[in-house]
Amino acid sequence: MHTTPLPVWRRIPKGVWALGCVSLLMDISSEMIHSLLPLFMVASLGASSLTIGLIEGAAEATALIVKIFSGALSDYLGKRKGLAVLGYGLGALTKPLFAIAAGSGTVLAARLIDRIGKGIRGAPRDALVADIAPMEIRGAAFGLRQSLDTVGAFLGPLLAVALMLLWADDFRAVFWVAVIPGLLAVLLLLIGVKEPASHGNRQRGNPIRKRNLRRLSRPYWGVVAIGALFTLARFSEAFLVLRAQQSGISIAWVPLAMVAMNIAYAASAYPFGHLSDRISPSRLLAWGLLVLIAADLVLAASADWRVLLAGVSLWGIHMGMTQGLLAKMVADTAPADLRGTAYGFFNLVGGIAMLVASVLAGWLWDRHGAPATFYAGALFCLVTLLLSRAVKSGKAGAS
Repeated sequence: MHTTPLPVWRRIPKGVWALGCVSLLMDISSEMIHSLLPLFMVASLGASSLTIGLIEGAAEATALIVKIFSGALSDYLGKRKGLAVLGYGLGALTKPLFAIAAGSGTVLAARLIDRIGKGIRGAPRDALVADIAPMEIRGAAFGLRQSLDTVGAFLGPLLAVALMLLWADDFRAVFWVAVIPGLLAVLLLLIGVKEPASHGNRQRGNPIRKRNLRRLSRPYWGVVAIGALFTLARFSEAFLVLRAQQSGISIAWVPLAMVAMNIAYAASAYPFGHLSDRISPSRLLAWGLLVLIAADLVLAASADWRVLLAGVSLWGIHMGMTQGLLAKMVADTAPADLRGTAYGFFNLVGGIAMLVASVLAGWLWDRHGAPATFYAGALFCLVTLLLSRAVKSGKAGAS
């Protein structure tokens, strides 16, 4: 008797679904704050665009740099869930700092501590997804987790908009509400995710010892280089919020820019993750860069809300095409017992690139205006695309 095979989404393990829902809840919490934070800093704290760029770049870089240590530690222990719980817990408990912030210094401290929590959980969580998911559907598993994560990323700003309208633009009250979904994320992680058996990592010793690092292959370091170039070609999404503010809409509606971006991101992450299991990664990455170039050009062209909507939607599609794919490429090129360390190095390099990109974007914005920032982003995307094609052609010629 012939049986119809289960669709891919039904073959994805329950643990991956649970991790996706944990990400969803934490992103609701985080994006309620982040979608309003640039406006809060400008309107309430008097910060400049350069200050916002410095804070956002430093915060994201901190998160990505911390991942190298938490990833290596998860490999050393052969356990990943405990570090993920610690990271999500720290992220949830630091949310009240945004509500009581009286100056940019407090916001910087809150962002850094919050992102340290993100850094602690990020590499172990990604390695946990790779540990749980069968290799033949790994791209779909990463796409699903990213998609659920991003559903939270647009529900958070929607809730922020509703509460801003209800409470007459009371930023701090909205920030207090954001504490609740963060705590729920930690609870779900504790009860909903079961860690698979370890790979016996204790016997291997220090994961970042030279002998172990040699086991990270040239294809893996190639993925690290590609990830860094992609991050340099993209800066903090805080600048999408600032561009939305220039459209002339009411301040309470500005977070809808992030809602539009994240709807596009959530809708595209799983389909493109599934596609990444079947086609060449380099082809999909090239498509992603072309979409980001289009997003930058549209956002540079006009601040009209209809143009803005098209630009941020293209930005979200680019994220859906590339972020889960890069995570899958790391898992595919790294040894199973060094996945945490591999994600850590990948994100360390990406963290440095994010800091550079966001500071440069803030400087360009203050000196030359919003269009110059987005045109520069498009130019760097084009350079990245040409370099990646040249590298691929060089490899083909050498083979």
